Amino acid sequence: MSRLASPAPLDVAAAESTARTPAKRWHRFAEQFMSSKSAVAGLVMLVIAILAAVFAPWLAPQNPFDLAGLDILDAKLPPGSTNFDGSLTYWLGTDGQARDVLSAILYGMRISLFVGFVSVLSAFVIGAAVGLVAAWFGGRIDAFLMRVVDIQLSFPSILVALVLLAALGKGIDKVIIALIVVQWAYFARAARAAAIVERNKEYVEAARCMALSWHRILWRHIFPNCIPPLMVIATIDLAHAIALEATLSFLGVGVPVTEPSLGMLISNGFEFLLSGTYWICFFPGIALAIVVVAINLVGDHLRDILNPRNEV
Repeated sequence: MSRLASPAPLDVAAAESTARTPAKRWHRFAEQFMSSKSAVAGLVMLVIAILAAVFAPWLAPQNPFDLAGLDILDAKLPPGSTNFDGSLTYWLGTDGQARDVLSAILYGMRISLFVGFVSVLSAFVIGAAVGLVAAWFGGRIDAFLMRVVDIQLSFPSILVALVLLAALGKGIDKVIIALIVVQWAYFARAARAAAIVERNKEYVEAARCMALSWHRILWRHIFPNCIPPLMVIATIDLAHAIALEATLSFLGVGVPVTEPSLGMLISNGFEFLLSGTYWICFFPGIALAIVVVAINLVGDHLRDILNPRNEV
């Protein structure tokens, strides 16, 4: 009996080694990510931007949406100016509505990041579901879904968004819907390509032999292995979504004036750009550029890390 029980410590050691495998993967991923100074700098800038947007009501010197707290005499003041009683310093100046530009940027960044994250997350879910279903069933279902994706990708993103917003009208929810329609096809194509590769592997055949349901195999086994390429696309599409929302707001078809994003702030200051009051348009543009560049730096390095060809 003692001889039969002796292999138990080996089984325990093997189980502990298997349990430590995810931790080792995350440790290796962190080391690879930290090896790029530009990616770390981008992540730091992105985290700062997110924290500044989340805590905007506590960080902003002024509530730009409180019309009772605005004085038209403070309109278009240059950076470093103070209000009439010297109680408030406008570090980045004021716009044409006497709003503090710094406060408007913090509140506008909240809307831009919110629209970007919600639209990308929704497009991720929808696109991944379509791509996985197309890869699993194949045949006519795959052909039909991929033709829909091809039609979607054949039109420019800005054109599709403009048409949708012209039909739906202004509003944050309308912009999110337009961005989801624009972006879901990218996730669908990437998810299908990754799922086709995973579908022919041995662990899927083993799951089929165990008579597991197709949706359990698809979502519990195949989908987790398709996440790395989808995460890269999600990071890149986040920057694209924020930039596209800013473009739509700049053109006047995005978020309403009462809830200005960074694009709307740039649009409000564009008319004053050549009149000497450059700060109304310049500083929101710099904030938008910092956010987009930071996301692209992170996404570019994630693409290098999660590329299967780089694995040894």
